[in-house]
Amino acid sequence: MLSALPADSAEDLYEHAPCGYLSTLLDGTIAKINTTLLDWLGYERGDLVGRRKFSELLTVGGRLYHETHFAPLLLMQGEISGIALELKAADGSRLPVLATSTVRTDADGQPLLIRTTVFDARDRRAYEIELLRARRQAERERERLQRLNAVLQATLLPPALANVPGLDVAAHYHVASTDEVGGDFYDLFPLADGTWGLFLGDVCGKGAPAAAITSLARYTLRAAAVYDPDPAAVLANLNTVLNHEYNGHDPRFCTVIAGLLTPDGDEGGFRVVLAGGGHPAALLLRADGRAEYLPTTGGQLIGVLPDAYIATTRVRLDPGDTLLLYTDGLTEAHAAGNGERYGDEALLAFAEALAPTTALDAVAAVRDLLDTFGAGVDDDTAVLAVGVPRSAGEEQG
Repeated sequence: MLSALPADSAEDLYEHAPCGYLSTLLDGTIAKINTTLLDWLGYERGDLVGRRKFSELLTVGGRLYHETHFAPLLLMQGEISGIALELKAADGSRLPVLATSTVRTDADGQPLLIRTTVFDARDRRAYEIELLRARRQAERERERLQRLNAVLQATLLPPALANVPGLDVAAHYHVASTDEVGGDFYDLFPLADGTWGLFLGDVCGKGAPAAAITSLARYTLRAAAVYDPDPAAVLANLNTVLNHEYNGHDPRFCTVIAGLLTPDGDEGGFRVVLAGGGHPAALLLRADGRAEYLPTTGGQLIGVLPDAYIATTRVRLDPGDTLLLYTDGLTEAHAAGNGERYGDEALLAFAEALAPTTALDAVAAVRDLLDTFGAGVDDDTAVLAVGVPRSAGEEQG
């Protein structure tokens, strides 16, 4: 079977190879060129051999690159490969190619001529152009998605925190990635009889499903607090809603800490009741410089069980005290230096060094801390702080 194939002569292989071949003198004058390259360019052999230099077949930009980089590197190294150039055809059109050149030397190592192999890069150029177009389109789509995510994220947070007489409040939301909507949320709002409700939570997952749960959780918590402001009852109501709505093949849950703030006495203090459902313990930064976690130990995730256990604790905020609530994106962050998890102990030490402080300064310090982690913050982080300001006499003292 193979013997029936026509014999290929070396000359025929050269002339009709699937790539272009040409040989030039050291000054670039074309000494030999194969039929393949002539056909690509639309020239007759007599138009080029002995009459034109290789650089004259290049575009203006290609000629400049050839003279300043290609030719000097070739003479210095003896070979240069895979260089993208554009050749000018006889009809003025451009032919993108990849060129590889080697210097042929005599027995004494002196250069004699330059051999160049040219590969047609039109398909590759078309692929690169399409790839670039697709990449730009993807970038535009990503930017559009990021804008939509930013708008959606903003709708899941209160536009401004309520002004509570006798209390300083501050909050911050740290976005770990602009590509997905996070599930952290917080709010502070007035209730009847001069009391105030607050909550801060974290929905499992990210993206549109998490956003839907976040919206449901926020409105359920606010509505439940109006009906019964007791924080444990508020979380129990949310637990019932989530467990009923998402108890199938795709269960959804969240961690939440809810609170009730009540002014207490003429000295400017507040009584605080906190209820926790699987959420990290709140931090209390005292006016005397102490810092401690407020235990809501044993509180179970909200939405998993029909009757979740909800832990409750009570505390009084005196002038100079600040209460700090946060989501686990803070303690789960990884330090930039060693990559280790930040953790609860480090956060407590951070709070001890910060106390006494104000709500605004506490949130600002946490925001700066998150910035030091850089890419080590894998999850969104919400921070909410409330504090009783010192009296003018105490501040001066």
